[in-house]
Amino acid sequence: MPVLLDSTVLIDVLRGRPAARRLLALRERGEVPYICAANTLEVHRGLRPDEVGRATAVLAAFQVAPLGAMEGALAGVWQREFRARGVTLHEGDCLMAAAAVGVHATIVTGNPKDFPMEGVTVEHWPVGA
Repeated sequence: MPVLLDSTVLIDVLRGRPAARRLLALRERGEVPYICAANTLEVHRGLRPDEVGRATAVLAAFQVAPLGAMEGALAGVWQREFRARGVTLHEGDCLMAAAAVGVHATIVTGNPKDFPMEGVTVEHWPVGA
């Protein structure tokens, strides 16, 4: 099953943490992970000016999962349903999860609790590990 990388993993990769080795292992098996516009936004908003060029190059190496009307609707449904249960889900996480569903991918994340949506497969790559 393909994977979509959460921002926590992308940040670890950009900082040269062990996630980079795990990602390299995927690439050596011929897998090109997905990212989406939501995690590109999250990565870019936290960059220092001297990190922009490297981050842009790293992000360009991935497939981009589309975020269209269907994914937006699914993300909105999840937010509404979880809010009714008293649980706040962040828009970015809902959009990443919807993008992953759209391309039939597992979300690889350092924060699996952020993706409690039914039908979303999650693989935990602990932050910094």
